[in-house]
Amino acid sequence: MDLRGQLKIKPDRLMRDLRDLAKIGKLTTGVSRTSLSNADLEARHWLLKRMADAGLKSTIDTVGNVHGQINTDAKSVIIGSHTDSVPVGGWLDGSLGVIYGLEIARTVLEAGYENTIGIHAISFMDEEGTYLACLGSRKFCQELSDDEIADGQNPAGEQLAHALDRAGLTSNPEIFLDSNAHIAYLEAHIEQGPRLEAERKAIGIVTGIVGIRRFRLEIRGEADHAGTVPMSMRKDAGTAAIRFSHRFLETVEGCKGADSVWNVGFVNFEPGAANVVPAKAELLYEIRDLDAVVLDRMESAIHDLCETANQTGLLQYEITKTIDITPSAMDSALSNNILDAAKNIGSPHMMMPSGAGHDAMVFARHIPSAMLFIPSIKGKSHSEAEDTSEKDIIVGCQVLAGSIEGIFST
Repeated sequence: MDLRGQLKIKPDRLMRDLRDLAKIGKLTTGVSRTSLSNADLEARHWLLKRMADAGLKSTIDTVGNVHGQINTDAKSVIIGSHTDSVPVGGWLDGSLGVIYGLEIARTVLEAGYENTIGIHAISFMDEEGTYLACLGSRKFCQELSDDEIADGQNPAGEQLAHALDRAGLTSNPEIFLDSNAHIAYLEAHIEQGPRLEAERKAIGIVTGIVGIRRFRLEIRGEADHAGTVPMSMRKDAGTAAIRFSHRFLETVEGCKGADSVWNVGFVNFEPGAANVVPAKAELLYEIRDLDAVVLDRMESAIHDLCETANQTGLLQYEITKTIDITPSAMDSALSNNILDAAKNIGSPHMMMPSGAGHDAMVFARHIPSAMLFIPSIKGKSHSEAEDTSEKDIIVGCQVLAGSIEGIFST
């Protein structure tokens, strides 16, 4: 059966749901719905009711994932993202993909294809990492141990286990990925960057999600009076940190890949006074790329820098890797479905990597997965300035619906 062109979303309903969700935890033009906060839980129960009202089988599981399903006895595509936010976040980050899932499920029901197309729409808990990054998707995919959940806590020190109990979630049913029943995972998201807008493209088809490696550098010297000790006799950890960072930037530039990005994200000097030579410096460096080979090359170069610096014997340099996230390739067949759907409605599009992490990187380890991006105005995200034109929001949902048609067409 060729289903292409059969699923027509309702733009007014889509936008109304997005706007209504944005009222929960509202901050001027943005939202604050950190995981397991009152606003986050209110949003989850709002979504649960919206799913039930639309005719979906709706449930909240033990970690707060909100599930809405149609055609539960058939093969299903998971459409997911998250409704939690950073403390001062935007109204679309994560929420877009969740409401797309709800709207597409309703459209399938209204078109009379509930016995042909299986949809499992999910809002995952804590993608943003207030307690534990990608908590909901990792729990759903059975990647989390009880010990990891027990160790999770938010910046205020509240334990994850306590927060789940406080929210009344621990007695809820557990729901897990079934690789026999769940045939694919799709996630739509705002780009969170400027490339689509700059290229005047409405749709980004994600080729992969970058790997991330983060390093903490500690440099130890000696504190001295900054006015009385000659420059040539100092063991100045602060100046060493600045010089090392300059060499870091030059080095990664020289061994980068086409999609590499890097950052010096944190610098701290101790004791931190204008008239004291720093005895200690701490810095955080980060590198990202789609290719693990490129990341290996950049990481090796960073370690070589540290080894060379230590050979002077004047100061002590110690570098520690604190995060190592493997790059995730998106499924080419699913990506081609999104590409075809964009072409079918004449939507300008481009292939591109995701420089940010998403729940899709968890799913890519288990079932075929793909992502769709729509433009972010001025590239803004994780702030109240985050926004996307209504036209692009609607086009994105219709393209994702078209990709569902392609998956279930025979």
